[in-house]
Amino acid sequence: MGSVKSSLEEALTLCKSSFLAAAGFSMVINFLMLVPVIYMLQLYDRVVPTGNESTLIMLTLIMLALFITLGFLEWVRSQILVRVSTRLETLLNTRLFNVAYKQSLYSGGQNLSSQPLDDLTALRQFMTGNGLFAFFDAPWLPFYIAVMFLFHPWYGWTAVFAAIVLLILAVINEKLTSKPLKQANSLSVAGRSIVNKSLRNAEVIESMGMLNAIRQRWIRGSYDILDLQASASSKAGLLSSLSKVIRMSSQSLILGIGAYLTIQQELTAGLMIAGSVLLGRALAPIDLLIGTWKGFVAARSQYTRLNEMLKKIPEDKDRMALPAPEGKLQVENAVIYPPGAKTPAIKGVNFHIDKGESLAVIGPSGAGKSTLARGILGIWPAANGKIRLDSADVFTWDREALGPYIGYLPQDIELFEGSISENIARFSEVDSEKVVAAAKMADVHELILRLPEGYDTIIGPAGGTLSGGQRQRIGLARALYGKPALVVLDEPNSNLDDQGELALANALKRLKEQGTTVVIITHRQNILAVVDKMLVLNEGALATFGDRNDVLGQFKKAAQAQQPVKTVAPQTVTI
Repeated sequence: MGSVKSSLEEALTLCKSSFLAAAGFSMVINFLMLVPVIYMLQLYDRVVPTGNESTLIMLTLIMLALFITLGFLEWVRSQILVRVSTRLETLLNTRLFNVAYKQSLYSGGQNLSSQPLDDLTALRQFMTGNGLFAFFDAPWLPFYIAVMFLFHPWYGWTAVFAAIVLLILAVINEKLTSKPLKQANSLSVAGRSIVNKSLRNAEVIESMGMLNAIRQRWIRGSYDILDLQASASSKAGLLSSLSKVIRMSSQSLILGIGAYLTIQQELTAGLMIAGSVLLGRALAPIDLLIGTWKGFVAARSQYTRLNEMLKKIPEDKDRMALPAPEGKLQVENAVIYPPGAKTPAIKGVNFHIDKGESLAVIGPSGAGKSTLARGILGIWPAANGKIRLDSADVFTWDREALGPYIGYLPQDIELFEGSISENIARFSEVDSEKVVAAAKMADVHELILRLPEGYDTIIGPAGGTLSGGQRQRIGLARALYGKPALVVLDEPNSNLDDQGELALANALKRLKEQGTTVVIITHRQNILAVVDKMLVLNEGALATFGDRNDVLGQFKKAAQAQQPVKTVAPQTVTI
């Protein structure tokens, strides 16, 4: 059985008929390229010797009509390739957006890049350039050589020799430039990643005077890219110049051969000139291929990257719709590895909470609390064990179907460019009643009303002029939008003042009243008063789990006895 096709290969297969049409137009175009040669032959061999003006006029009109046809066909061919490139974009842009999104998701936000979309754009631009036209025209070289053999065997063998030399140069060009250009493209991708990360962390770089060090790191990479590109371009430029010299020399040489054969009365004057013109046309695509090889190498790298990426990250399969979740959460001996990690951050954790219960997850830094939250949400899959929501593996849920029933407030609050109401409504259709209800539950309604445009206030990607606490409370309202069945809050009070702490506590009480299951990760003690159960993590393992009062009682007894609780390290007592 053959390997499964990637989405890119499937899209190109769908465009196969268009490529065949372009090839068909190329066939006619290359036939019409003989028009100037035939016209020249008729002028030299019929019009000039006879002085027949009517023949001249008729031949000229036919020639002009064929040239107009040639121009029209070339325009049609270019439009076919433009439409093919546009179709590829429409077939793949959604898929590649999802790929870029999943790369970021599965890398824990470390691989933030629009490279797949950039590669698709560059590949589409290559398809509408002269380089691809050369690939359509190059296969017609044997046709032109055959015509030259009809003129005279010496013409044919001269064309064969020149074509072989140029093809050898094309192969040498591939060997000398392909590897350095591929390395330069890879370094360029890495360099753009450094720039993107630097721009996202501009405040940190500026505040701690890191700009020069970061810039120098980027410049070193840029110099490596320039060295590779300069080396490849220098070699390609030399070979391109050499190919042009060979092509022009061959045209002049064949003109000299034609003159000799004319003297020997083996050719007419018209054939002497026509041979030179025809050879130039025959060798032009090879010459163009050598000149545009850099673009071809880049396009090939882009195609390879896209193909490998699309095969590595398969398209999501349609999943059967499940009933709306109620909020029962079961974690069964879950083992979770963060993206790229060789050791698990969660090691065999096992617990369950019922619908409407609230759980506080505590532990020292690096204990795996945020990793557990991502596992509960189905962001990072469990390598072993299962995490179930209403008995279904949370990682197998259709995310679009499950999303409205999930609320999530991460440590780093990201509000997207748009209005506050759009952010709270998760950029779905804004239901004003639900938006206001979520804002009131998060106790941020009055704060929003005091803003210049209220709920229509436009904020930027980082929250605009909103403070960290305000962003966090609007993020909480977004998590509570639509009465979700499960809400996961990761350090929800890290940026809150006393008023915000009180609003959070009130929100948790309201969630309990409406039967929402809540998992809250926190280091602060005051929020523990409103939770039902507590879970203590230590180095990724479950140290203690149970009712809040029982766990707090264990801490109290341990503090009195100055002994750690079971397997919990002493620092875990500080929450």
